[in-house]
Amino acid sequence: MDIRTMEYYLAVVREGNISAAAQSLHVAQPSLSRQMKELEEELHTTLFIRGNRKITLTEEGMILRKRAEEMVRLMQMTQEEISHVRNNITGTVRIGAGESHIFHYLSRAAGAVVREQPDVRFQIVSGDTEDLMDQLNNGLIDFALIFTEADHSLYQTIELPQEDHFGVLMPKGCELSVKEQIRLTDLKNYPLIMSRQALPLFSGTDELSSLNIVATYNLVYNASLLVEDGLGLAVTFESLINTTGNSTLCFRPLIPNIKNAGKLIWKKYQILSPAVQLFIDMIRKNMMD
Repeated sequence: MDIRTMEYYLAVVREGNISAAAQSLHVAQPSLSRQMKELEEELHTTLFIRGNRKITLTEEGMILRKRAEEMVRLMQMTQEEISHVRNNITGTVRIGAGESHIFHYLSRAAGAVVREQPDVRFQIVSGDTEDLMDQLNNGLIDFALIFTEADHSLYQTIELPQEDHFGVLMPKGCELSVKEQIRLTDLKNYPLIMSRQALPLFSGTDELSSLNIVATYNLVYNASLLVEDGLGLAVTFESLINTTGNSTLCFRPLIPNIKNAGKLIWKKYQILSPAVQLFIDMIRKNMMD
C-alpha cells in the first residue's frame, strides 16, 4: 500500500462508486477498478460490497478507511510543515457562500491568512445551498457556507456560532413599516420575494400555503432592487442591505423568531493544499479567541 493508493481508496469511499471516483481523480475507470481489486488481494479481504449504483464498505473496509485517513493526513501534515519551513505557501482558496452576516467569520480568517502568507489568493462565489453543493461536489470550490444540515459521513463541518435572523425588506412607505415586528399572517395580502434558501425553513409553517410568493432569489441585492421597483416585499436575512440614511427601504424582523445557523463544510477524504489547511486552521483559531 502506498499513499496514492490510499488517496484513490478514499476517493472511492467519498464518491460512492468507482465511476464517479475515477472522474474526480481524472483516471480511467478500468485502471481504478484494477487498483482497488489489487488492494483487496494484497489485504486478502473484501473492502466493498458492490451494488448497482453505490458501494457499501465492509467492516474491513471501514477499518482501512480510518487508517487511510490517518496516513493521508500524516502526509498532508508533512507537506504543510515543509511548506511552512519554506515560508512560501501559495495557492487559491475557493469559497462558495450564501449571503449572510456570518460570512464575517470567513472574511476575518481570509484576512489573517493573507497577512501571514501574502501569496495566498481567495476566490469567492455566491449562491444558495443547492448551487453551492453542486459546485462543492464537482470540485469547483473548496468550501461551502450553507444553512442546512450536512451529511457528516461525506463532509467535514465547522459550526459557526452566530445565527442569522429572518425578516422583511420593504419600502419605508409600506403600511407594515409602522410595525416593529412582522408575523407571517401579516404578509398574506402582499406579494413576496422569497430567498430560495429560506423556503425549506418556512415549509414547516402553516401560513406558507397562504402566502403569495411572486419571485424567488439567491442574491439579496437583486431582491432589494425588486422591492425598490415595487414587485413585492422580500424575506431575507437581517443586516444584508443598508436601510439607513437616504435608503428608501426598511427592515422589520419576523416573529416568531426564525433563525438559522451557518456551517462551513468541505469534502472528506481528500488531500488539502497547504493554503486550504491554513484557512481551516485560522477559522478554528479565530473561533477560540
